[in-house]
Amino acid sequence: MKGVILAGGKGSRLYPLTYATNKHLLPIYDQPMIFYPIQTLVKAGITEVLIVTGDIHAGHFINVIKNGKELGLTHVEYAYQEGGSAGIADALKYAEDFADGESIAVILGDNTTDADIAPAVNKFEQNGGGAMVFLKKVIDPERFGNPIFDKNNPEKIIKIVEKPSSPTSEYAVTGLYFYDNDVYAIIRGLRPSDRGELEITDVNNAYIERGKLSWSELDGFWSDSGTFHSLFRSSRFWAQKRLGIKYKEIVAGNAIPKSKIA
Repeated sequence: MKGVILAGGKGSRLYPLTYATNKHLLPIYDQPMIFYPIQTLVKAGITEVLIVTGDIHAGHFINVIKNGKELGLTHVEYAYQEGGSAGIADALKYAEDFADGESIAVILGDNTTDADIAPAVNKFEQNGGGAMVFLKKVIDPERFGNPIFDKNNPEKIIKIVEKPSSPTSEYAVTGLYFYDNDVYAIIRGLRPSDRGELEITDVNNAYIERGKLSWSELDGFWSDSGTFHSLFRSSRFWAQKRLGIKYKEIVAGNAIPKSKIA
């Protein structure tokens, strides 16, 4: 399995921070944001990675990631998404040649998690493909793709609704997905949504219609980092994890001991 990190877009919700550089290169505590999805993949044994970027600041990635060796990567490539923010599924189409027939693990460049996805990689490859999405319970599922479960089989997703006004569950579809090689044909058959984008939710629903979508719940911390609040939340978590401070102490606003600060 190869890895694909989607790191395009203008990052307009983080202006003026992203006037200076790509959103995915902003710091999450003591590392550039994109280091976290790279580490998630490497920890799962996925060391060949494509980074899809676009718009302005695309060239900044090379200075930060270089050839990826220091991050545990054995091979790294870059692709440029033409036309700017045309949707996650549009960005994913640039991975077809890189994948070369293999399955791919796709992760959004602003997602950070301490979950170990290696068991899910093994399960997916043993099951012979299809698609797998990763879910997480959140307090604001209306911001994400929201799964609708079969009333007769709560383990089965029958549809995913993008940013619903009235979510039917507490779960968000996180920015982490596995796909087999059929994903590119599905993308070629998509039509732009009302937002003018090719939606990853439409890709996932296509796999549902084929009876080939499974899901796994992320065990541990997960957050996107695309807003000021979520950027702060991610930095706060990784600060406490690095410094060995209990999460409840951070939430309570307790001061970091001087002994923990270099």
